Amino acid sequence: MSYTENIKWFDTIDSTNNQLLIDKANLPDKSVYAALFQTAGKGQRGNKWESRSGENLTFSVLFRPTDIASNQQFTISQAVALGIVDYLAEKSLIAKIKWPNDIYICDLKICGILIENTISNDKLTYSVAGAGINLNQTKFDSNAPNPTSVALLKGTADYSPVDELPQVLKHIFRHYDALQHGETQEIAQRYTDILYRRGEQHRYFDCIDNKEVTASITGIDEAARLLLTLSDGSTKSYAFKELKYIL
Repeated sequence: MSYTENIKWFDTIDSTNNQLLIDKANLPDKSVYAALFQTAGKGQRGNKWESRSGENLTFSVLFRPTDIASNQQFTISQAVALGIVDYLAEKSLIAKIKWPNDIYICDLKICGILIENTISNDKLTYSVAGAGINLNQTKFDSNAPNPTSVALLKGTADYSPVDELPQVLKHIFRHYDALQHGETQEIAQRYTDILYRRGEQHRYFDCIDNKEVTASITGIDEAARLLLTLSDGSTKSYAFKELKYIL
C-alpha cells in the first residue's frame, strides 16, 4: 500500500504540528503534514528541534482513533515510537525507546517525538504526533549533547526525505491499526521490551527529591509513568519531567 496520498509536503513551515492542529477539523484520520524545513519545530519540554533544510524527516500525523480511552492515550505514543524503531531496523539500525518517546541508538538520539492529545468524554478524540528523524545531517549546531543521524551511523548521506517518509508511515500505521483492533497489551509489551536502559543500572536525577539516584528501569505503570527499581531494592514511579537521565 502506498501512503503518499496521505502526505502534504511544505517547503517551509513554522511547525507541522501547529499547522495540523489548525487544519485538523477538515482532515481525515492518518493525514500527514511534512516539511523540508521548519522554522519553529517543536521538541519535548518546550525545546526547539534542530534540523537543517532538506536534510531530515520532519512530519506530523493526525490520528482520529475510534475507541481509545483517555487513560490509554499513551498507546498512540507507543505506536509511533515502535513504528520508527521498525523503520530504523530496515536500515540495520537497532534502536531503543528512551521513555517517554525519544529514539536512541546506543547513547545517541536519532529521533524526537512530540504528541499532542485532545480528550472528550473520557475518549481520545484526536492526536497529533510530530516526529523529527535525523537522516542526512552530519553537523549539529545546537547544544544538544548527543545527536546522531542515519547518515552518521551508515556512512552515507543520500536519503531522500520524500522517499523515506512513506516507509516510516508504513510501520507507524501498522501499529496504529493494531491499536484500533484492540492490541493494546501487545503494543505496550513490545514498548516495554525495547526501553532504553531497561534492566541496567544507571544514574538518574530524581527531580521530586532533588537528588541523584542509581536505579534500573523495569517498565511503565498503567499511568505511563516510568518504573525504576532503586539501589536499595525499593520501586518508584516517575511522571514526565520528574526524572532526568544522566548520560
